[in-house]
Amino acid sequence: MFLGEYQHTIDSKGRLIIPARLREGLGDKFIVTKGLDGCLFAYPPQEWSALEQKMRSLPFTRADARAFVRFFFAGATECEIDKQGRVLIPANLREYAGLEKEVVVIGVSSRVEIWSLERWERYNAESASSVEEIAEKIVDFDLGI
Repeated sequence: MFLGEYQHTIDSKGRLIIPARLREGLGDKFIVTKGLDGCLFAYPPQEWSALEQKMRSLPFTRADARAFVRFFFAGATECEIDKQGRVLIPANLREYAGLEKEVVVIGVSSRVEIWSLERWERYNAESASSVEEIAEKIVDFDLGI
């Protein structure tokens, strides 16, 4: 399980240090793809495989399902951590997520999210006031909150 929030910088070559606590769960090689809300999602191989299986079950006859699968898989790439604990984020993914210098890496249960600091702060400011409302809506999922 991935937990926590970590601030880092991305260097001029597009390399990002993955926090050691998150690195352990991701492994030496993992998948990074375009995420929702303007961030990147990173999955360890076993989680990516499970997600792939679920995506295969989506009805390809539905345009919205095809569009989502294309979005998710076309932006995906396998990344490898170097000896310094860094990963090279491809230019297309850096551009999508607005990653320039200041970056926030967060653990979100089964995945890691990579955000630009600016987008993360904006997202938090916008969502902070609605957390209670969201909790009320998902109470039916029996999360024990």
